[in-house]
Amino acid sequence: MMDANFSPAAFLSGVFLINTVLSSSHAFLEPYDLLYDNAVQAFYNNDYVNVVRYMEGAISSHTEVRRSQVRCRLRCQDQHPVDDASAELRFFDVILRRAACMNECIEEKLGAQSVHKVSEDVVQDFNRRIPYNYLQMAYQKLKQTDKAAAAAHTYFQANPEHVEMGQNLEQYKDLQGVKEDHFVDREARPHQHAFTAAVRLYDKGDYKGAAALFEEALAEYYKADVECRALCQGPQRFEGHDHLRYHYSLHELISDHFTQVLHCEHECVRDLATRPGRLSPMENYLPLHYDYLQFAYFQAGRLEEALQCALTYLLFHEGDEFMAENVDYYRELLGHAGRPHKRAAWYLRRHKRELELLLIGSKTMGVEFIEGNYWGSTGGRDDSNRIPSGTDGWMEYVPISEKKNITKVASPHLKEGGPLVYDSVQLVQNSVALNGTQRVLLDHVISEEECTELRHLAQAVTLAGDGYRGKMSPHTPNEKFEGATVLKTLQYGYEGRVPMRSARLFYDVSERARHVIESYFLLNSTLHFSYTHLVCRTAITGQQDHRNDLSHPIHADNCLLDPEANECWKEPPAYTYRDYSALLYLNGDFEGGEFIFTEMDAKTVTASVKPKCGRMVGFSSGGENPHGVKAVTSGQRCAVALWFTLDPLFRELERLQADEVIQALDTQSTWGQGLNINPKDEL
Repeated sequence: MMDANFSPAAFLSGVFLINTVLSSSHAFLEPYDLLYDNAVQAFYNNDYVNVVRYMEGAISSHTEVRRSQVRCRLRCQDQHPVDDASAELRFFDVILRRAACMNECIEEKLGAQSVHKVSEDVVQDFNRRIPYNYLQMAYQKLKQTDKAAAAAHTYFQANPEHVEMGQNLEQYKDLQGVKEDHFVDREARPHQHAFTAAVRLYDKGDYKGAAALFEEALAEYYKADVECRALCQGPQRFEGHDHLRYHYSLHELISDHFTQVLHCEHECVRDLATRPGRLSPMENYLPLHYDYLQFAYFQAGRLEEALQCALTYLLFHEGDEFMAENVDYYRELLGHAGRPHKRAAWYLRRHKRELELLLIGSKTMGVEFIEGNYWGSTGGRDDSNRIPSGTDGWMEYVPISEKKNITKVASPHLKEGGPLVYDSVQLVQNSVALNGTQRVLLDHVISEEECTELRHLAQAVTLAGDGYRGKMSPHTPNEKFEGATVLKTLQYGYEGRVPMRSARLFYDVSERARHVIESYFLLNSTLHFSYTHLVCRTAITGQQDHRNDLSHPIHADNCLLDPEANECWKEPPAYTYRDYSALLYLNGDFEGGEFIFTEMDAKTVTASVKPKCGRMVGFSSGGENPHGVKAVTSGQRCAVALWFTLDPLFRELERLQADEVIQALDTQSTWGQGLNINPKDEL
């Protein structure tokens, strides 16, 4: 039934509100992706003044967009609360009014929202703090070393595996005029900054000062949680669906969208506990605040607060033996039971209710939802670190998070050393010589003549950004990347733009590499192509002075490398289906560009390979083989990059089409007919 206090006219006015966005905006904020692009272009033009101008503008614009989205969404929630949503029309009246309110609010602050819709690539660049890498180099060129140091420090916080940037920071510290307070993180998250500062004071024995900072960290945490959840209310991705052609019912559509928003909000726990550039959150992060606080308050003689924090910790870890003993001790001294913090209790109730809704929504969407271990702690507190009843309670305290049981799982036995298939191929180094597992270095995989022909082919068919989502410099601004696939070269060959013989050579050489890798590693099943790329990287003249980056940062091919946790997470967006990788080099007449293997810390180099014509390095694609490429400081480095999978479901579609083209050419069935090359064919 309709709410007795609900007016149909009011509902209709809500419908019209959604279409009454201001035709002219009161303000206009320049889109940060446009400013970012201008800054990158200025960098390539050696216009460092405009690099700073546009990049600082992009960072400011990015910050303002996020700030405005948070403020407007929270303001409109307050203005249009769902206090009485028992009636269906009343509920949608509130939703429509909120939408109109947010559109109007955001456009008043930013201008038309459409201009602030940026690509996922740009979003990821800002998340990875790439703008600060450009800024660091620009400020360095402009001799503004204090700002260069701040930009370098900010970038390094999110990219701790960047060895050269770490070395660069050490150089800044030795420069005259650069002070310690110049090394600031311009993107520091207040709740994490306060927590880190609190731990430092705690470790120094300043429990009063530590308690004040831990309380500040908690206040900032709950504030950041509100903002994180507000940012989740933006557009969501409907995997496997075209949103505009989504033919599900109203309630199914709302259920799907709400479930994805709710999942994003639920994951704010993980987001707030994850430091910039890290993949895994700090363990037991929120409860750890109360763990530290209860003992800091105890040391400061504030038993009421100590009891409250201990009880709050038990909300997250019911039955924790040692904290329960501390609670008993505090209660014995105080003579009453005490209560946990109200905000933390409400926070946990909401978290549990969200989980119930997520399980329902995920089932409706037909996907599996697995609750994360948000508060997990790998170790318990030792008896020597509890506060025993009947003593003065003073002892050195070790937080739970510091007691980790680290175990190493032995790698399964893997085979290698099989036949090299072709008489010309020579084994240079095996896994032992390369200080790792499932690694091999081979020479004479192809001849000098074949290298020369493939390099000529590369000059004709490769395009800047091809294979890198159109980015001319996807890994470093100091080099230009150009690439081409096998299918593209065959198309060029058929069109007469390159010799068909050369295009066919690219195809044949990649097949040769596949056979060698499959045979050498003694694989019991067929290797399939996952991706094949003819790629050249060229040092950009004028940008090699004092260069400190890598041509390709340290990474693994089928998992997300987390150097600090010494883990490699096999989850999207990594290409988890890739099993083996190979790089076949076409030349060595350039400076730099060595291929390197490292430990999982992304710092300790275990092997280095100098490219030359016909040399190929092959390896398994997992976390056992982190690798990267040193800076190409002069000339051009060309190679055929190959990734393979053992799963036929993940065969490269373009490769299958290329196979058909080759088969057609071999049977002479396509002469005079034209090749039917359709990149959208289904497998």
